[in-house]
Amino acid sequence: MSSAEAQVRESVALEHGPAADLIRGLGPWQATAVVVSTIIGTGVFLVAAPMARAAGSTGLVMAAWLIGTVIALSGMLCFAELGAAIPDAGGLFAYLTRGLGPVWGFLVGWTESLLGSPVAFATLAAGFMAFVGFLRPGLDAAQFSWHWGGHVFTVAATRPMAAMLIVALVAVNCLQVWVGGGIQLLMGSLKVAAILSIIAVGALVAGPPVAAATPVLRPAPVGGILALLGALVPVMWAYNGFQMLGNLGAEIREPGKNIPRALLCGVLIVSVLYVLVNVTYFHVLSFNRVARSSAVASEVVRSILGARAAGWLTLAMCVSALASLHGVIMQGARVPYAMAHRGLFLGFTGRVHPRLHSPVGALLFQGALGALVALTGSFEQLFSLYIFVMWIFAGLGALALIRLRVSAPDLPRPYRAFGYPFTPLLFAVASLALTASLLWERPVRSSIGLAVILAGLPFYRFWRSRSRGASPLAVGA
Repeated sequence: MSSAEAQVRESVALEHGPAADLIRGLGPWQATAVVVSTIIGTGVFLVAAPMARAAGSTGLVMAAWLIGTVIALSGMLCFAELGAAIPDAGGLFAYLTRGLGPVWGFLVGWTESLLGSPVAFATLAAGFMAFVGFLRPGLDAAQFSWHWGGHVFTVAATRPMAAMLIVALVAVNCLQVWVGGGIQLLMGSLKVAAILSIIAVGALVAGPPVAAATPVLRPAPVGGILALLGALVPVMWAYNGFQMLGNLGAEIREPGKNIPRALLCGVLIVSVLYVLVNVTYFHVLSFNRVARSSAVASEVVRSILGARAAGWLTLAMCVSALASLHGVIMQGARVPYAMAHRGLFLGFTGRVHPRLHSPVGALLFQGALGALVALTGSFEQLFSLYIFVMWIFAGLGALALIRLRVSAPDLPRPYRAFGYPFTPLLFAVASLALTASLLWERPVRSSIGLAVILAGLPFYRFWRSRSRGASPLAVGA
């Protein structure tokens, strides 16, 4: 088969998508709940401390939140148009394949399947265990350690517990998609209530604002721009998730209408909550206390209402982390599933349960990887790696939108991004600047992510050549 014929077959596969064995079981409320629950996980409760250490002042922390909110809203507008126009399983995999070419689609699918989603699972599970550690002090103490060269490696009980949590939620996700949507709706409501309670306590019960202070841990990085970029990394982790709704594009009812609505409502709700709750943190606690805290939200409530109230709030935050982890597992598995149905990934990841219509092969594959990653690092170490590898491709998604406007003007677009072309350009530039900053600040972990991305090229050639002899929809079915 010629290269041109292979491209035609891939284009046909992309038009119709590997969705025949999935069901459109998510309505508008469930889709919105997926957005809110996926975004609000552990970040808003934990990232204030690393932001304070990176920025060096309350003003820069709040500036990072405001800038990050503008970036997230710009990205949401881009992904609303892409999701409505290409409502297929796989999200960015489908968007980049269509907008920038098959190799770019493969690289984002490869990276998300092998690294992005498993690292997100592990980060959320580590955040959950941080909350548990607040309730059970000493749980995160090192159980054993060993020396290798000049490095000391320690393992706490929280890491294998995080791995087991991932395995348990993978099992839950093997149920039908409408069950997962219902779980997201319930848990999403609880986590919004938890954040509103923090805001209410800070506004109604707390005393006068704590005076601003300079950090005592270490000075801010040289230069305000570097400090701001360093603080933006945790912000973008906190906003992570809106770009993943497109992974469920083949399972949302009336996607041309419901995907944009769910993204718009979900991100606006989250944005308002995030800014208000961070104002509350610095209103109640000193800058130095925020910078040192391992659970800022719990300390805010404890300082006002006491340890018992903080314990109940921490339980609510545990529910929030569980909901987000459940949602990310649900969405992440659709990427290797979509790739396998086009002959571009391991065939068994394309298997769907015949009765439950869930992609069990992809769920088990990513769950196993996520559990392994959970054994390797802490919350802060893991989220920086995720931001580096996945926000490169999120920025490319905005460029794919621009290219599709030029190359496919007749593509049906039930929704068009507000502020085009400025919003996609802003999101693309900000995403790529953020990843460049991470490569400079954290070269070792960023290099691991870059190596995984580049390692996908020979595998793309292998799977592409193997799939030319068979229909892309048949491979892996």
